[in-house]
Amino acid sequence: MASALFQPIQLRSLTLENRIMISPMCQYSAVDGSADDWHMIHLGHLALGGAGILFVEATAVNPLGRITPGCLGLYSDANEAALKRIVDAVRANSDIPLGIQLAHAGRKGSSGTPWDGGTLISIEEGGWIPVAPSAVPHSEGEPPPHALSRREFEAVTHAFAAATRRAERLGFDAIEIHAAHGYLLHEFLSPVSNFRGDEYGGPLENRMRLPLEVFTAMRSEWPKHKPMGVRVSATDWIDGGWDLAQAVVFAKALKKLGCDWIDASSGGISPRQKIAPGPGYQVPFAEVIRRETGIATIAVGLITEPRQAEEIIASGKADMIALARGMLYDPRWAWHAAAELGGEVRAPRQYWRAEPRTAPSLFGRTKTGQR
Repeated sequence: MASALFQPIQLRSLTLENRIMISPMCQYSAVDGSADDWHMIHLGHLALGGAGILFVEATAVNPLGRITPGCLGLYSDANEAALKRIVDAVRANSDIPLGIQLAHAGRKGSSGTPWDGGTLISIEEGGWIPVAPSAVPHSEGEPPPHALSRREFEAVTHAFAAATRRAERLGFDAIEIHAAHGYLLHEFLSPVSNFRGDEYGGPLENRMRLPLEVFTAMRSEWPKHKPMGVRVSATDWIDGGWDLAQAVVFAKALKKLGCDWIDASSGGISPRQKIAPGPGYQVPFAEVIRRETGIATIAVGLITEPRQAEEIIASGKADMIALARGMLYDPRWAWHAAAELGGEVRAPRQYWRAEPRTAPSLFGRTKTGQR
């Protein structure tokens, strides 16, 4: 039987040749939000690995929306020009579809890089005052973030829309909105971080309001024929926090507004979370959201083996799988999965000689000689 993982999938006018997504992966290596040579190398080599689509890392819609001072941004002409250089280089050497994840870090902004401890950076050290729905810090002992006023978070919505316009000018094929992992939109969704007393806090309908407004603003700026999805944390892993039942309601509302997929992750809202990770531990979230809403879902989290990924797709638990750390460890993961499962992937002609004798049709091309 043909591999389910290597069947195409249609997202509006975009056809992906297989169900493998390279997740957005923060690199903490930008300068004032602008991509540099590291991004050229990082995205360039991932673009050659045969996945169905490659996503650029979480990209801040304004300077305060960066997680670290080194995070990528798309809020200035300089940011756009720097990223255009990367996109153009990838396009010139690979036909992999390109997506971008737009984000705002919220109260997790002004952090150090993971290899420097990841703790809050003071203004004196080059940081800034993070913003949030409520003046509640992410971790005990940190100063509280600035609670956004109505006018301020309307400006955030406009920033998401403006970054969407820039993404369209750059020629991206798809956009994912980051509403997970404890960043700003997740902070509005979760009762762990949202203590507002206005129409943006309290009941679920109110807590969903800003993320839905952001999605609507972005969808109106994004071409109708291009797909747009949302990454959600399906649970906070905290009693009384955001949970799967609320995530299903959110996904239904997004679907009505024109959302094309839900990328089902979890956690990140607080150090108090209690997670017991294991192989595929987040897959049930994608499965439930898919079953309850009918929207396409992407399964993530400790998906490392080709047959594990194949079973997820073949059994209908999700429509796609996404790899992050697995792709950093093995950028040719899709090649190896195709060889094991009997699928085909695209590869640059310069690499055709790498096709193993045990998988003679891996690259789906006619054999040629070598001088």
